[in-house]
Amino acid sequence: MSVTGPGPGGAQDAIPPPGRFSEDLVGLDPDDPDAQAFAAHLDRIETSRPGFTVEGYLANVGEFARSANRAAGLRRLIAVGVVVLLLLGVLYALSDAIVAMFSILL
Repeated sequence: MSVTGPGPGGAQDAIPPPGRFSEDLVGLDPDDPDAQAFAAHLDRIETSRPGFTVEGYLANVGEFARSANRAAGLRRLIAVGVVVLLLLGVLYALSDAIVAMFSILL
């Protein structure tokens, strides 16, 4: 923690660290990787996104991708399975649409 010099009454005034460590995580070391990870976790929890917009959907997909990359073991396997099922659904819908277009044109 850094100090600025003598304050009122001759005491040293400490400068609090910026951001979340001066508000919610007072007393934790801002250079500690665990404290930084916890601060990032709190930021993700408190982030409010629009629910039913394209931006909201894309933000949720991005959050899913980041959490799937952090996962290991069974959770990662389940995340890969969800992605594969989503891609199979998109391929089925796309092939069905192409068949319908060709049947109408021919």
